[in-house]
Amino acid sequence: MPVMTGLSGNEIYCLHLKGIKPGEIVVGNSVFSMGFVGSLGAGVNTFIGGEVTQVTAIVHEGRTEAYRRMAHEAAQRGGAGITGVTNELTHFHGNVEFLSIGSCVHKEGHPQGESIGFSSSADGQELYCQLDCGFQPKQFVFGNIAYSVGAASGIIGTLKSMGRGEVKEFSDVFNRTRHICLERIVEGARQAGANAVVGIETRIMPFQGVHEMMMLGTASYHPSLPDVRKQHPITSDLTNQEMWNMTAMGYLPLKLLLGTAVYSLGVVGGLKAAFKSMSRGEISELTTLVYDAREHAIGLIRQEAQALGADDVVGIKIKIHEFGNLIEFMAIGTAVVKVPGVKPMTDTLPAQAIIRDKDTWIS
Repeated sequence: MPVMTGLSGNEIYCLHLKGIKPGEIVVGNSVFSMGFVGSLGAGVNTFIGGEVTQVTAIVHEGRTEAYRRMAHEAAQRGGAGITGVTNELTHFHGNVEFLSIGSCVHKEGHPQGESIGFSSSADGQELYCQLDCGFQPKQFVFGNIAYSVGAASGIIGTLKSMGRGEVKEFSDVFNRTRHICLERIVEGARQAGANAVVGIETRIMPFQGVHEMMMLGTASYHPSLPDVRKQHPITSDLTNQEMWNMTAMGYLPLKLLLGTAVYSLGVVGGLKAAFKSMSRGEISELTTLVYDAREHAIGLIRQEAQALGADDVVGIKIKIHEFGNLIEFMAIGTAVVKVPGVKPMTDTLPAQAIIRDKDTWIS
């Protein structure tokens, strides 16, 4: 029978270099009624904002069940591992579907079903990079949190709006929710016996009147990291290709850093900006506020990096989210540290590990 795989030609080539061959595509899903989910979200917004635990729990349950069913199907097909694992949710006909998809893989030269025992969010090209860096993937892991801005956003925003600047109450709430999500993916890695979570992707999306933040990645083990890291696994949102390059220069990731600052332009600044927007030219009030907010968010992760003893913070990105009158500026990056003797197994990445696959069906 022909193998029906979701792996591309580039992915298959890269995995072949590591003695891994493709297997069947596998799927797991779980469908929930939006009416049931919606009733959990209704009326649960806290005054100041923060986690909405009822929604977090139901979304976590749906995502976990979809993953479990996908893993069960992979076991039935004799899969030795699963790569390219996704964990999505889609809305249709008044319901929400939690969906996990991945592709089984097998070890070349071994009987089908002989376990190498892993699941990974990395696609075939990324998995090559992980393996070549010395990371042994263990398990796909995710952390999520559903949170509300809270009824107080309008009230506090109005009270403080006569003067523009940071709204500290909301900076604290958002910092706390972001770090809770990170702690949950770390806990998943700890339970898997890993000392690292690599290739972390972060997504923020609206869900039933609140927002969900989800982090997904691969819990892995690296022998050059101290075993004490099993208690505090390292985290990284570097792409696996970036991580390979950093490893080639003798660096390993240390921690994914998050810094959040919530700002209000204020009524006075808003009026000035509104009047100025009627004519062409710079709106200086907005220019200075956005600049100050970005610097503040970067300053937060700089302080954390210094406390960790990191050598550098790389791959810094600034994300901006609007919540009514409030604007969140979030800085995210990965702290790295020099580790003597660490290097990839090969001197260069093959071109197939760098090539970006593209869709050939466009609708």
